[in-house]
Amino acid sequence: MTATSVKQLKTVSSNVKKPLEAALDAGGGLLRLAPCWVPRSFLQPGKRLKLDPKDLYAFGLNRGGIDERWFGSTTPAANDNRTPDEGLSYVVQGGERFTLADAVTEMGAGIIGDAIWKKYKKWPVYSKFFDNMGPIPHHMHQSREQAALVKQEGKPESYYFPPQHNNTGNNFPFTFMGLTPGTTKAQVRKCLEDWNKGDNGILDLSQAFRLKPGSGWLIGPSILHAPGSLCTYEPQWGSDVFGMYQSLVEGREVPWALLVKDMPKDKHQDLDFIVEQLDWEQNVDPNFKDNHYLEPIPVADTASEGYVDRWIVYGRIKGAQLFTAKELTLEPGAKCVIKDTGAYGLITVQGKGRMNQLALDCPKLIRFYDLTEDEVFCTESAARSGVTFENTSDVEPLVVLRYFGPEANPDAPAVGAHKR
Repeated sequence: MTATSVKQLKTVSSNVKKPLEAALDAGGGLLRLAPCWVPRSFLQPGKRLKLDPKDLYAFGLNRGGIDERWFGSTTPAANDNRTPDEGLSYVVQGGERFTLADAVTEMGAGIIGDAIWKKYKKWPVYSKFFDNMGPIPHHMHQSREQAALVKQEGKPESYYFPPQHNNTGNNFPFTFMGLTPGTTKAQVRKCLEDWNKGDNGILDLSQAFRLKPGSGWLIGPSILHAPGSLCTYEPQWGSDVFGMYQSLVEGREVPWALLVKDMPKDKHQDLDFIVEQLDWEQNVDPNFKDNHYLEPIPVADTASEGYVDRWIVYGRIKGAQLFTAKELTLEPGAKCVIKDTGAYGLITVQGKGRMNQLALDCPKLIRFYDLTEDEVFCTESAARSGVTFENTSDVEPLVVLRYFGPEANPDAPAVGAHKR
């Protein structure tokens, strides 16, 4: 009998070579992944992840609601009291499962390609859906150099708002980003001084942008942002560092510990050090939107063939292409071969079909332990050879999102290219 639940699978924690080879053979270079759910104790779930409402607190009420699903992740979630494998994606093969991290360790370049394996010795990126009822606190993610002070990695990130997950915008579909041009460091320091007085007023120094389904943003490290309430697809670097600079959100306290959790312990009360964690030039950029906003750009003119592939995340951060993403849409009955230049993680957001030998099916409702047919990891060799996608529906488009690792797409557009 085919397994339908994680509970029916045997977990393989060592010697994964044999089941990994079987999985690659069965999928034609593709790996089926199980859903990876992540809770956040300080946020309220937005209920658009297709997770059954009965399972929103499957980790326990004390852990908070599940408002994130991670894709193709080899990055542990940095949550207090987390489960041992929280944030790690599992490959499913037959009646067994093993982590994608173990698969990459076992086969290295055979999974993620020579260039990424030689440079990083791991899959250094991941993507997620994050989905909240209201806004997230105004926060930043440390740079590589800042995170190294606490033996972590920095975290640049990007956003895309898939229309299929945003039939409703929830409570606040606006995102505060950066600081208003002219803001001074002394003003931000004053907000830190006022932390325990209630709302510390950090949003008074920022500006909000209305979020639009089908668009996105590219956000480098050390830039303040308070993501709004659209369900967001978020390709990013494989890290979970952050610092929250807002003391009160929708009446909920943000503990000081969440501001300084990824800063050296001897700097936890050093207000000047905390202010200097911000990339000032980037935060007060008068052309912030022009330098960070993304609109989809077709890869090629293929609409007459029944499919369109679009760039949805592109651009460079301080000269480096750290991640990119594409959205592939096939009309009913369409079939195509897509060749890519790097490994990728894929999630299906609408419809049903196939990619090589694996079925694709976007579920309507998922229980916490359910296995699904909507998520896949594609090896670099399979991507380069070409993956055959087919929409098996007569009436509904098939839509998949896929994200790539660093420098995988040298032909990707630059930020602002959508206006040309």
